[in-house]
Amino acid sequence: MAARIDHLVTSGVFRLDGETHQVDNNVWLVGDDDEVVVIDAAHDADAIAEAVGGRTLRAIVCTHAHNDHIDAAPELAERTGAPVLLHPDDRVLWDMTHPDRAPDGELADGQRITVAGTELTVLHTPGHAPGAVCLHAPGLGTVFTGDTLFQGGPGATGRSFSDHPTIVRSIKERLLTLPPQTVVRTGHGPQTTVGEESANV
Repeated sequence: MAARIDHLVTSGVFRLDGETHQVDNNVWLVGDDDEVVVIDAAHDADAIAEAVGGRTLRAIVCTHAHNDHIDAAPELAERTGAPVLLHPDDRVLWDMTHPDRAPDGELADGQRITVAGTELTVLHTPGHAPGAVCLHAPGLGTVFTGDTLFQGGPGATGRSFSDHPTIVRSIKERLLTLPPQTVVRTGHGPQTTVGEESANV
């Protein structure tokens, strides 16, 4: 059975630099009827576990470690036995939310995660956060960009551990080089395409 992409939106609080904001997050699931990976376990472990259903959860992949993208990851891991994977450059952010629970494994640029016969290639795209990654799935014609690239342009860089020139370089060198028809599935808000965003960076 071919891999498919499932999507749910969860809601909760984003906290950083002494500020709090209510946010809606996109949670992406890639897999088939037997196995799946979760990209960004945000806010609601119950809702994500329900979306996983009876499938084997192979990994919980974090595009970065802002609390709104990882707050449900440890609970989901405990319930399913799946490892939580994070780029090591984002460990400082992870520890702000989960100081007593380390990720289970590290993500590295060029690493390939296979689920349901589909490969997700890790692209290290720092800027929004030092360890931010995107996941390119050429077989599905899509890239999961977390908060690196949104409809309308780059993710925010006005907070601690972020840098605007770095995120622009990441997008230009790692994302705008993908085929223009590649669907961009974001961490918040609507999807877009690489071609549509090429004029916005």
